[in-house]
Parts: sequence; C-alpha cells; structure tokens
Amino acid sequence: MSAGDTAWVLTAAALVLFMTPGLAFFYGGLSRQKSVLNMMMMSFGAMGVISVIYVLWGYSMSFSSGHTGGSDIAGIFDNPFSLFGLSQLLETQEVGDETLYVLGGFGTVPAIVWAGFQLTFAVITVALISGAVAERMKFGTWLVFGALWATFVYFPLAHMVWGGGLLSGGENSIASWLFGYDAEAESANVAPIDFAGGTVVHINAGMAALVLAILLGKRAGFGKIVYRPHNIPFVMLGAAILWFGWFGFNVGSEGAADMLAGAVWVNTTAATAAAMLGWLLVERIRDGHATSVGAASGIVAGLVAITPACGSLSPIGSLILGVIAGALSALAIGLKYKFGYDDSLDVVGVHLVAGLWGTIGIGFLALDTGLFYGGGFEQLVVQVVIALVAVIFTGILTAIIAFIVKPLGWRVSREDEETGIDETEHAETAYELA
Repeated sequence: MSAGDTAWVLTAAALVLFMTPGLAFFYGGLSRQKSVLNMMMMSFGAMGVISVIYVLWGYSMSFSSGHTGGSDIAGIFDNPFSLFGLSQLLETQEVGDETLYVLGGFGTVPAIVWAGFQLTFAVITVALISGAVAERMKFGTWLVFGALWATFVYFPLAHMVWGGGLLSGGENSIASWLFGYDAEAESANVAPIDFAGGTVVHINAGMAALVLAILLGKRAGFGKIVYRPHNIPFVMLGAAILWFGWFGFNVGSEGAADMLAGAVWVNTTAATAAAMLGWLLVERIRDGHATSVGAASGIVAGLVAITPACGSLSPIGSLILGVIAGALSALAIGLKYKFGYDDSLDVVGVHLVAGLWGTIGIGFLALDTGLFYGGGFEQLVVQVVIALVAVIFTGILTAIIAFIVKPLGWRVSREDEETGIDETEHAETAYELA
C-alpha cells in the first residue's frame, strides 16, 4: 500500500461526494422558486439512501469477486452477501514486520478506501436522474425508486464495466467474444474504455432519466408556459462545484498520484473549457446571445463527455471531444419539445447525449487504438457495442422498476403541483418574503 496514493484517493472521494451538493445547487437554481427545496432534497436524499445500501450490499454486488476469488452471476453482478457490510475489508494479517490486508486492495490503495470512493459514484449517479422529474415526483417514492434502481441497475452495470463482467475486457466479456482474449495480458485484444463512468454513470443516468420522464408524464404547463431558472447564481455555483469535484471523479479513478493522473487532470480541464465555448457558440448563432445558463450547462456537458475518455486522449483530442460535446448537447436539449417528453432540467440532452458521444468518441480519438490515430475500426466497434448494451439494459430495467413503484403513488396531484411541491411535500418554502 502507498500512503501517497491512499491519501489522494481519500481526497478524491471527498471531492466526488461534494459534487452531489453541487448538483443540488445546479438543479435547484434551474428549478422554479416553489420547487427548489424539493429539487435539492432529491440530491440529499440520494446521499442518504444510496450511501447506506452501498455499504450493505452495493460494493459487494459490484466488486466482491475480485477480492474473494468467487465467480459472478452470468457476468452481470456479484454476490450481494459476499462482502455485506464491508467488515471483511478491514481484516488484516501480520506477516513478519508487515501488516497485510487479507483481501488486498485496488492497486496500492486499501480496498476499504476504494469502496468509499466508489460509494460516491453511486450516490451522484442516482441524484443525476432527479433533474428529469423535477416538480412532480413524490419524495418518498423517489427514495424507494433510487434504492431499487441502484440495486438492480447501477450496481450490476458497475460490475459489468469495472468489475470484470460482460462490458469489461475480461475473458468472458463481449469484447473478448468479438475480438478475442489475450491470456498473457489477461485482457481482451480490444478492451472497452470507460475510465471514470461514461457508461456506468452518464449513459446510465441519462437513459433512466428519459424512461422516467416519459412514464411519469409532463408537468402541468409543459409546452404552454416558459419555465425559467429562479436563481442563475445558484446554477453557476453548482457548475463551479461540479467542475471542482470532477477532478476527484476523473483523476481519482486512476487510483494513484502519477503521470497519468496529471494527464487526466489536463484532459478534463481542456475538454470542459472547449465544451463551454462550443455550447456558447451554438447559442450565439442560434439565439443571438451567449447565456450564463448555457455556460454552466456547457461545462457539465464537457465534464460528462471527457469522463470515459480522460485517460486515453491527448490534450488536443480532449479539446476536440469537448467542443463537439458542448455543441451536440446545446442542440439536443431542444429534442424534448420535438418528441414531447418533459426532461425538466435536460438530463437527457446533457448526460445521455454527451455520455454517448464521450464513450463513442474514444473510438475515433483514443491514442494508439482510435480510428484517427491509425487504430482501425475495432475500438470504435467495441465502444458502440458497450454503449448500446448499456442503453438497452438501463432502459428495460428502469421501466420495470418504474412500474413496480407506481402503485406507491409516484406523482403529486395537479393541485399540489400548482401550489408548489416544496410546500406540499416538505412544508417549507425557500424564501420567506412576507
């Protein structure tokens, strides 16, 4: 174990956890005044529920076979009871003058530290979905949905991508079936690339948001009234916190304080800055104005897109990936009006679209294996396949979970929606103006 690497991953975990309150400010500022507290509470509620179940069975479902040497279930998830409660990760054994961790760790970082880091990813992934159901989903039902969705969608997908399952580069993965497996290297000849969560976090959350927005239905005034952010400084503050925390998200995923971690930091910054400019350029051409909300949204789009690719691109490649992500997301947020689904705060337009582009863009821009770097079509094919599998897997299971929780009463009444979900669900108002 390395004290320096461990200290960095603990710091990164704190940064990622800070992203969820940042998301609360981002979403809260975009909401109307009468629903800002509920919107922020959906993020804080996710912090409570998902943290608890991640300690109990989430990490075990995602990563336990890598520690225990057991086999997973059809390459989809691990045994939820193998590391239930995580106490096993604390077991040590004295060998001479050294204290060794019985179940090892992640590289040079103790397993319990890596578990804490991964917990924060699960929390923010669930919180991201909430932006699609703003102002109309009951808070209690949201918490139940979040727990079920994390258990049956997030934890399995995390295992499939990062835990040696179907979407990894393991021997029994889709990539190995497509292009063969190198036993000496212990990896598929063309392994999928998802450095920090393009499929696991952003495609996953974006697709769940699309399904939930369609099944939950539109807000009462959708298409008839203009929904304006009630507090744009909140939006800018939230974007700033997200950008700051994202260095833990991406750089921390290296699991070490080394040169690649430095490259990831630079790539994350380059793509995010370029995406903001790409979004603002589209706004300026299309609408005649470059807006503050557009700048904040472009920042998030760039962060989303570079997440899977940050360890595989050059800084120039990151700039290209980012500017395209910003432009694509700026154009994509209008799709909800064309197709009639009420994605309240543009989770689909930003996270699903930028997440898909970031994952697939690796096939073009990855150093050595990308199409533009002489790598052929193989990496592109693998990236497209894992993105499609993630979309289908998440879409189907999210719909099933939605129908399971619907009998609980998942939508507030029309009268409560017009009154304001802050008052009806939480008996509070954000601003006392009387």
